[in-house]
Amino acid sequence: MASSLDIADCVNDTCPWSGDPVRADALTLYRGRVVGFCNPGCRDKFETAIAHFDAALARPRPAQAE
Repeated sequence: MASSLDIADCVNDTCPWSGDPVRADALTLYRGRVVGFCNPGCRDKFETAIAHFDAALARPRPAQAE
């Protein structure tokens, strides 16, 4: 997917993990926006993290005791 994304559409200039400049080969789509990272490893770490959060949010919450 990253090859179809354009760095000109990127919402950030620096990697949220490292603070280094973003690269065209390390882009992803998040909530309809292009987000950039300094390398594919940081991008992959982000994609893994959001997948875990999305899965946790999709699970039903246990009933709380009163």
